[in-house]
Amino acid sequence: MDEERHIETDDARSGVMHHNVRYVLAISLGLAIVTLSAIWITGALSGS
Repeated sequence: MDEERHIETDDARSGVMHHNVRYVLAISLGLAIVTLSAIWITGALSGS
C-alpha cells in the first residue's frame, strides 16, 4: 500500500479540458445577475 502510483495526465483528468465551459459559466452568471436585478428593480419601482 505504500507504493507510489504514477498516472498519466489524461487518465488523472476526468473533466473537460476545453475553455468553452468557462464562457458558459460566465455568461450564465451574468444573465442570472441581470435577471434578478431587473426583478428586484421593477418590484421596488412598483411599490410592492
